[in-house]
Amino acid sequence: MIDTLSTMIEHQHWIFQVFAVVLVALTIDLMQRVTLSRLHTKAENKTKNLWDDAILRALRRPLSMLIWITGIAFSAKIAQHEAPAVIFEAIDPLRDIGVISALTWFLFLLSKEGQSAYIEGQKRAGETVDETMVDSISRLLRSSILITATLVMLQTLGYSISGVLAFGGLSGVVVGFAAKDLLANLFGGLMIHLDRPFAIGDWIRSPDQNIEGTVEKIGWRLTKVRTFDKRPLYIPNATFSNISVENPQRMSHRRIKETIGIRYEDAAKMASIIQKVKTMLEQHPEIDSTQTMIVNFNSFAPSSLDFFIYTFTKTTNWIRFHEIKQDVLLQIVGIIENEGAEIAFPTSTLHVPEPVTLTEK
Repeated sequence: MIDTLSTMIEHQHWIFQVFAVVLVALTIDLMQRVTLSRLHTKAENKTKNLWDDAILRALRRPLSMLIWITGIAFSAKIAQHEAPAVIFEAIDPLRDIGVISALTWFLFLLSKEGQSAYIEGQKRAGETVDETMVDSISRLLRSSILITATLVMLQTLGYSISGVLAFGGLSGVVVGFAAKDLLANLFGGLMIHLDRPFAIGDWIRSPDQNIEGTVEKIGWRLTKVRTFDKRPLYIPNATFSNISVENPQRMSHRRIKETIGIRYEDAAKMASIIQKVKTMLEQHPEIDSTQTMIVNFNSFAPSSLDFFIYTFTKTTNWIRFHEIKQDVLLQIVGIIENEGAEIAFPTSTLHVPEPVTLTEK
């Protein structure tokens, strides 16, 4: 029995070498997992820098993949010397592709983690960050990483990159005719990211189409808008190239524009009312007196003498604007009442030129 085991070890020693290599790879993988986990915990607790956290999170799985690729390739080399086979001739290119894949995976994850780290860092610093632009740059970077990795892999396998690019150019023409709508949406998405007519979280609307709501996502093909009745609206990006888009979210002020009428009997009090309303608006803490402000007698209406109010609030918040507008209108009502006048409402006056007498027959 012992002789048999000794003979097997003598002739099949490469199996034990392969086993040893796999065991070493497993040990190194476990060690790097524990080490990176401790470093990550230490970085989270003792440093405010978000980038070291991003690097450690992005490194963990690709590094494990790289360790196993190296171990398997080394084991295959050992087996190749003892049991030559055609399949072992692919060890070197497969190993190279594996290493490129691990590096690509790391850079891909680092791009995503870096995006989150940058946004979080800007928010912690109290800085305004354009998440849409950051996301678009991150996507372009990841696309560039994947394209570059694919070309390097093809070069590793012995293909000519120039031939691949030439074929890609011809294929692009064919695909362009077959998928022009898709490409139009992709270019539309690119223009949204570059021109930035709106960003995620903006309230937008279009007078050309029935589009109004809050932007939730800007993709490369579709933009998702949540309407005010909470329905999701998916809009192809090419649509925005052919319509005008209003972005109330970027208003600098909100406008109060009202016409108020008093009775004809109160005509003598109009000048005083207008002056007091204007003074009230100039002194109101939520009204921007540096903007256009108009308070003037405007017209002779059928049942009232109308004066016109045109002013701007400092806030652009929709709810706060209506609270301010309510306060302004209530103060105007108070001014009219304090002057002994009344707000007019539609009335009809019947003039009888001579007394009318009723006779019985």
